This record gives sequence, C-alpha cells and structure tokens, in this order.
Amino acid sequence: MTRGKNYARRGQVLSLEVSPGVVTARVQGSRKTPYSVSIALPAFSELVWAKVEVTLAEEAIHSARLLAGELPPDLEGVFTAAGAPLFPQRASELTLSCSCPDREVPCKHLAAVFYLLAESFDADPFAILLWRGRRRDALLGRLRELRGGEPVLAVDPPLVESPRVGAMMALADLAVAHGAFWTSAAVPALPVQAELPTDLLLRQLPAPGAALGGPDLVSYLTPLYALLGEEPGEEPGGPDSRDPREV
Repeated sequence: MTRGKNYARRGQVLSLEVSPGVVTARVQGSRKTPYSVSIALPAFSELVWAKVEVTLAEEAIHSARLLAGELPPDLEGVFTAAGAPLFPQRASELTLSCSCPDREVPCKHLAAVFYLLAESFDADPFAILLWRGRRRDALLGRLRELRGGEPVLAVDPPLVESPRVGAMMALADLAVAHGAFWTSAAVPALPVQAELPTDLLLRQLPAPGAALGGPDLVSYLTPLYALLGEEPGEEPGGPDSRDPREV
C-alpha cells in the first residue's frame, strides 16, 4: 500500500476513467509498457435507480442540492433505504485486475489507482454515482422530469428601473402575465434553508424558451432574488449583490 501511494504521488497513474460498473486505469511500473488496471463494482439495476430517483425527487432539499451540483450529505441513507448501499460493504463486491506479474491482490498498481480514485470522488462526488450506473446529466434530467417537466413560457423579460422596487415590479409583471410559470406544479418548492443560496429555485428550473429570454433569464433574475431575500432594513447592494440594471 505504501508503494502504491508513492506511485500515485509520483504521477505514475497515467490515466484513470470512471464508467458504469468499472474503473479503468493505466499505471507505469518498472517495465516500459504501462500496466492495465481495472476495478469493477456492479452497477445498480434500473429498479434500484428508479427507487432512488423517486425518493430524491420527492425531497426538495435533495433535488435542490443535486441540481445545484452538490451531493446531499445523507445521500448514502437514500441508497441504503432502497436496499442498495452506495459504497461496497465487502471486498468481495469488487473485482480487481492488473496486467502486472505481481501475485499480490491488490498489487501496488491497484493501490495507486485506489488512492487517486478516492481523490477523484472528493473532487467530483458524482463520479461514485457514475460508477454505480447513472451519469450526472441522466440523473438530473430524470429529477427534472419527476418534478414536473419543462414549463411552457412565452414572454420577454421586462426592464428593471431600480433595485428593490424594480425587482418586485419585474417579478409581479411576470407573475401577472404568466402566472403558470410561478404556480404550475412543474415548479419545485424552494427548500427553506438559511445556508442555501436564494437562487436555488432558479437552478432547478429547465432553461426557459427563447421567447422568455432563454438561459439569460436565470442570470437576469438571480440578483432580483438576492435583493428580495435581503432582511428588512438591510442596505441593498452588499458585497454579494448586484444592481439588476447591470445584468
């Protein structure tokens, strides 16, 4: 294991790729040709993923975090409740392979890949979900579908004349003109969590149509949500807010 860690730190893992059910890597050993390494872990069935996706979609906080690019801290519990622990519980669940002549399993080349694999999960937690069989875009698309699909929108965004009052007028105009956008069941509930960004609801919505402003509408509305989320008496235009007229 120590030699494997040294291999990882010296950059001898030339490539590492996570795909559904298997991690593959190339590790440079003492020979000229790099060794081929694989770490296989069974991907979850579609039934397991269906259970997990329904649970995640029903919990607004889970959907909000995932659609914002974060993994909920209690995600493991969701998988365990579905009868499929996210991480392997026994070494026998893993199938390890290396093309080197070493007789030990895991060998130092496999150990090096394990070290870097753990670091890759820290850098991109969605990689563990990919290893278990669900790509990030597929998971997020399914969550949006389960939470109502894409609403039909057709109005150009109004101009905002002043920060707080203008924000309220702009949102009021949109609400009056297209109440379905704000009241449709397609719009997920915004989790009430003080530590979460005020624009999480916007992040959960699919990209608006061109008639409403397209993807630029989200960047247009984000500072308005920040303004409306300020405490009464708080000075507008704090370090984390922008004047909507700058958008």
